[in-house]
Amino acid sequence: MDGDPRYSIGELARRTGLTVKAVRFYSDRGLVVPSGRTPSGHRRYGVDALARLDLVRTLRDLGLDLSTIRKVVESEAALPDVAAAHAEALEVQIRVLRMRHALLTAVAKRGSTPEETTLMHKLAKLTENERRRLIGDFLGNIFGGLDHPEFTGIARSMTPELPDSPEAEQVEAWVELAELAQDLDFRAVMRRIAEQHVAGRAGDGVLRDPAADIRDAVAPALDAGIDPASPEAARIVAAVTSRYRPGQLPAWLDTVNDPRRERYLELLAAINGWAAPEKLTPVLDWLSEALRRQDQRCAP
Repeated sequence: MDGDPRYSIGELARRTGLTVKAVRFYSDRGLVVPSGRTPSGHRRYGVDALARLDLVRTLRDLGLDLSTIRKVVESEAALPDVAAAHAEALEVQIRVLRMRHALLTAVAKRGSTPEETTLMHKLAKLTENERRRLIGDFLGNIFGGLDHPEFTGIARSMTPELPDSPEAEQVEAWVELAELAQDLDFRAVMRRIAEQHVAGRAGDGVLRDPAADIRDAVAPALDAGIDPASPEAARIVAAVTSRYRPGQLPAWLDTVNDPRRERYLELLAAINGWAAPEKLTPVLDWLSEALRRQDQRCAP
């Protein structure tokens, strides 16, 4: 018994903020039990019914089903255990909702077609193992068969790690990066860059980093506003090209200055929560223009 049967269904409803229909519903299903009945047969409830109804309403608001609530109120299941299990289930739902929100945001921003939206949805729904396989295939296509120990570290630094609970921007970045990783032409570009690195290795077998060479040599000139057509630019070009075999640097520039390469690195940083990478395009554009002007001067 719940004690003094002092409350009618209507009084319970007023005190708990539930509707009469809701109180009767929970009573009919045994979640709150009447302490007695009036001579005319109307149900009456004790003070403990108030506390039980408050608990039932709270658990319902948290999304628990009636069967689970019954076990809790009847002490067949410990509330902390139920809460932990439900919190875990809610976390999965939250991740799904975040993914959907990010996809809808990306579709709205990009003006995607139905076909693109379907592809984006499939990419976003990939499991962690499926994402790793996709990126592993991409990186294997770039570095496979190029036997150099440095490529292991480079491949690791190019691997996106989407968090369990990503922000919308991270999901958008993942979808775009996954699309890039499946672009066969982009794969071919990245493969050529890797092969050029191997071909340009120094005598001691260490891979020379043209990007670092060029950034260090050209960035000060770019910052100083030096004209690529000027004699001073010609001296910088001569100093840079002297480190490479004839024709090697222009070939590398033609390949590496693909905007998709820089975009991949930007997306990678967004997914992994890294600082935005340094933009090399202005430096590469300056050197390409300076080389072109030098070729014009040397032409007969």
